[in-house]
Amino acid sequence: MLNTNTPEIQFAIHAVRQASILVQQIQVEMIQTALTKDDRSPVTVADFAAQALVGYLLDQHFPNDAMVGEEDSAVLQTPEEHQTLAQITKFVSRFTKGATPESVCAWIDRGSAESAPRFWTLDPIDGTKGFLRGDQYAVALALVENGKVQVGVLGCPKLPSPSGRRAGDEGTNNGSIYIAARGQGAWAAPLADETNLTPIHVSPLTDPTQARLMRSFESGHTNVGQMDYFSQALGVQAEPVRMDSQAKYAVLASGGGEIYLRLLSAKRPDYREKIWDQAAGAIIIEEAGGRVTDLHGQALNFGLGRTLANTRGICATNGVLHEHALKALQEIIACFLTQ
Repeated sequence: MLNTNTPEIQFAIHAVRQASILVQQIQVEMIQTALTKDDRSPVTVADFAAQALVGYLLDQHFPNDAMVGEEDSAVLQTPEEHQTLAQITKFVSRFTKGATPESVCAWIDRGSAESAPRFWTLDPIDGTKGFLRGDQYAVALALVENGKVQVGVLGCPKLPSPSGRRAGDEGTNNGSIYIAARGQGAWAAPLADETNLTPIHVSPLTDPTQARLMRSFESGHTNVGQMDYFSQALGVQAEPVRMDSQAKYAVLASGGGEIYLRLLSAKRPDYREKIWDQAAGAIIIEEAGGRVTDLHGQALNFGLGRTLANTRGICATNGVLHEHALKALQEIIACFLTQ
């Protein structure tokens, strides 16, 4: 059973829930005008505001803990972004005391740490294009100790709770929150009532030909050609589940898919995964009974700075299909290395 009385778990749930509500408000109030003007400012405001809020809450609860976050405030302190900073401050002030442009920048810059024996890592909005389209996105927060994730929470404002959800069916809902702690399993709850916890488990599927692959809408996130080759190598016959962000991790962890890959994009062959893109989702899948490694089967080390510096790509599965996936990946790697 999840021990929600643990201060770290309480903080992580509260921070992600508050940040999720904040970005929902920004989406409702700013997104319609932005879409008609092809304007990315709502996601900029939401990204920075969510990180500022989590930085503020971290100051209140764990002032000595470091945070590795996606954003820093340097661009906001230029004259050109004065209005953007004012908007961010306005939204953050709804959830904090004493929000000023200066304090908001300081809270954002809590995320400038490189690494530490113990730290938090935050992706304030994972899936920015999904956020702009009104599709899937996630607020992702994790606690890392000695290179290993100990607590992970995903806030998914557009994802229904697992009960009654079909894979890929986004429906009409108020969102959900996913929580995992090392050795305590993985859990989901409605975003509106994080105390209504339900245990989640990965799919028990053992036939690789029936595996549902979790795939992004955005082609820049992976190597599409190699993904197609992987499907052929594994003999996959099932339709993929398409969605943006670490919401894919939440769906896989609750049995709505079996395999998720982050292959190396042909445009960025030397890319290394950012830790905030993987930490929360990885522990949720592992505690739900799945497995997460790099493309060669190596464990992920989150204690090497802001990236997974020693690993390449991501392979996340329901566990029982992991060796099948790794074998297919080795065929792909061998094929493309010889070309």
